[in-house]
Amino acid sequence: MNQPPTAITAYGLNPNSLWMPLPPSFAICPPGLEYLTQLDWLLIHQKYEILELITSFETANKYEVRNRLGEMVYFATEENNFCVRNCLGSLRPFTMVISNHVGQQVIHLVRPFRCDGCCCPCCLQELEIQAPPGLPVGYIQQLWHPCLPKFVIQNEAHRDVLKIIGPFITSACFGNVVFEVTALDEKTSVGKISKQWGGILQEFFTDVDFLGISFPLDLDVKMKAVMLGAGFLLDFIFFEAGGNDNERYSVWF
Repeated sequence: MNQPPTAITAYGLNPNSLWMPLPPSFAICPPGLEYLTQLDWLLIHQKYEILELITSFETANKYEVRNRLGEMVYFATEENNFCVRNCLGSLRPFTMVISNHVGQQVIHLVRPFRCDGCCCPCCLQELEIQAPPGLPVGYIQQLWHPCLPKFVIQNEAHRDVLKIIGPFITSACFGNVVFEVTALDEKTSVGKISKQWGGILQEFFTDVDFLGISFPLDLDVKMKAVMLGAGFLLDFIFFEAGGNDNERYSVWF
């Protein structure tokens, strides 16, 4: 499927990108999430920004979201301003606009400004997922824990549905970093969000990331969208550099 020239011009997409065919619409599925009904895995690929590499100024992030076959499912662009990106770094608030092959906005991720919560139980990280934009379908809330990064996935009514548990060391310097997605009992595995090792040059000299997200094929489509949002939030918290950030990884304590 070929995307319109307007989408290519506005977002700098590769005109030869192959897009996933649009599945049939379902009445119970929010418009724009039809793709997710047929998927159990997504790859978030951050695009290189030449200006950022040359000047070290943090530019608005852009991402491609692909399926197992490498087909484009969505593209995402960060919306905020220059001062926010370069003064607040990885803690910066944003609206992530996720669009389909024709440039239609289908998901908004809204992240308010919050503190680095590893040592303080107040003002922890959170994310609101809207699909379609303006209509919340779920939330990510950080849970305070002295040793591990933990988050809870909530539905639109703020009821806890799943949990995300990260490793003690979230450094991507030596291999993949895996965040387990579990049931509320923290024992039953539901999926994973993995930061994929990109090699020495990429890890140390750029903030371009690859994150894989796996989930059950029959998981509620809204929760799939929330897990996609969780991938973006984890990327910013643990693997994004910018502004006054000095590193892109940490030991959680």
